Amino acid sequence: MSIVEVRNLTKEYPSFVLKDVSFNIEASRITGFIGRNGSGKTTTIKAILNLIHANGGTVNYFGKPLIGNETEIKKHIGYSTGVVNWYPRKKIADIVAIVKRFYDTWDDEAYRKYLNMFKLDPQKAPMELSEGMKVKFNLLIALSHKAEVLILDEPTSGLDPFSRSELLDVFDELKRDGVAVFFSTHIISDIEKCADDIVYISEGKLVAATSKEDFIEKFSQAGESLEDIMLRMERGIDHE
Repeated sequence: MSIVEVRNLTKEYPSFVLKDVSFNIEASRITGFIGRNGSGKTTTIKAILNLIHANGGTVNYFGKPLIGNETEIKKHIGYSTGVVNWYPRKKIADIVAIVKRFYDTWDDEAYRKYLNMFKLDPQKAPMELSEGMKVKFNLLIALSHKAEVLILDEPTSGLDPFSRSELLDVFDELKRDGVAVFFSTHIISDIEKCADDIVYISEGKLVAATSKEDFIEKFSQAGESLEDIMLRMERGIDHE
């Protein structure tokens, strides 16, 4: 079932255009959003969350347009970037005490679960955390209010290989619980390990939005890994 439907999304900047991007995000599936730096991944994510105003296209969540239903819809979305923008000197516990008031779906049991899983000390402030632990804190907030869809911009950025693997296991657990996970990354091995679907964008244009198996069947050449496919396609070979 499609939780998110993106149709003909367009955003124009003086030096970059995101043009007619369309894809679905499905329940109980993990979608990897791939493309090189500057391809339009972050622009797309911000546009589908109405953090920037698109020049055209529509975005529906749970069968309803985001525009006009944003407050209610966003109660059911977990969003995280690879960067923490919280008060750097406030304790995690104090930040959480404020943030949880905005979600009537906040789940203290889930909060404690991920707090322990990520080995975060609630008495520490963001400024005391490593870059990897800052990413985990941002994810902690996103995972603690029973979100039905997670939209994550480079969530594994700054994580060591063990922590990345741990996080991908969390994605798999959430998928089994019916959550849709959509995450951008340039780490193709993460896509190979956990993704069910792939959305691939290049120079602001959608190249593919399909299952991982269909993507490999359509675009691979003999003996290529997913990373090999991506590198070849970004060099302009078989890009159509």
